[in-house]
Amino acid sequence: MEDQGLPCLQLLDSTPHILRGLMSELTEEDARWKPAEDRFSIAEVLAHLSHSEGHCYRKRLDRFLSEERPEFEPDDAQMHLALYRNADPEDAFDHFEEQRQNNVDYLCELPASAGNRRAIHQEYGEITLSQMLHEWALHDLAHIRQIAELVRARKYLEGAGPMGREYQLRP
Repeated sequence: MEDQGLPCLQLLDSTPHILRGLMSELTEEDARWKPAEDRFSIAEVLAHLSHSEGHCYRKRLDRFLSEERPEFEPDDAQMHLALYRNADPEDAFDHFEEQRQNNVDYLCELPASAGNRRAIHQEYGEITLSQMLHEWALHDLAHIRQIAELVRARKYLEGAGPMGREYQLRP
């Protein structure tokens, strides 16, 4: 991908491919498995990614570019748990992947100077588009790690037999 000057675009573009690789051997039952009642399943993480891609990041991106210093409310995944609970994992991932491609394509068309656009975040104060892109990358990496831990615990730990005891999993 050609560098357009905005940060994090390669990582944002790579996230769906990384997730697809992590989930390549999962069944739907695996995707819906929860390590504990208060923890997310892979299916719920995918629903969260799909929801936040359009309802948080794209909306904020559009407002960064169409308004002078828009004001953003904090986004809390806990507010949307009911939405995530029964989501179909394949549908959620397909929707996330499609939205992400559209978002990355759009971001690649923007000049580097767009990263200097400013907004007011109700929790963090003044932020730039560039800072939001870095937070978006942090968000992706957190959920890549989360899904990797769930896959490790669900698909591979038991099969490792006694060697699995060496791993301190926290899915």
